[in-house]
Amino acid sequence: VPAPRPCSTRPALHGVNKAVIDRIIRVDHAGEFGANRIYAGQMAVLGRSAAGPLIQQMWNQEKEHLKKFNELMVAYRVRPTVLLPFWNVAGFVLGAASSLLGKKGAMACTVAVEESISDHYNNQIRTLMEEDPEKYKELMQIIKQCRDDELEHHDVGLEHDAERAPAYSVLKTVIQLGCKAAIYLSERI
Repeated sequence: VPAPRPCSTRPALHGVNKAVIDRIIRVDHAGEFGANRIYAGQMAVLGRSAAGPLIQQMWNQEKEHLKKFNELMVAYRVRPTVLLPFWNVAGFVLGAASSLLGKKGAMACTVAVEESISDHYNNQIRTLMEEDPEKYKELMQIIKQCRDDELEHHDVGLEHDAERAPAYSVLKTVIQLGCKAAIYLSERI
């Protein structure tokens, strides 16, 4: 009896490097989850300000990213990081705390996070290209689209005075160190 054919809504799991795919989807899901929580924190503080619609627009894109990675988690049968409850709180706190510095603080947070995430997505694209660009074509397209949106958010942050936030370089460095730690941990646990 031949093996049943995979459902067309599921990617072909045969022949994929499961360890690489699990790590990529797990960390990207965690990152998009965290980004959603950051924007939720920013909206809690600045939602009724003039910056509210701008933050909401970026958040809406992040919601779409999270929806896509939720779907990929199921399709590729990847478990989420056990750190989601922590990222839930940490993301919201980061978004709210940076917003207490005003719109410039929120934009500084956005620039720092989105720069880190864009670099991370580029590294993942390189990894998938080295693995098998044809086999991972669909996943690479999703990652590229998310990366492009993150770069757009980065640029929006710069256009809206991120660099004029109090202690910008220190704030950016601290946030990016946190992002690197979050990426490292979320890939693994």
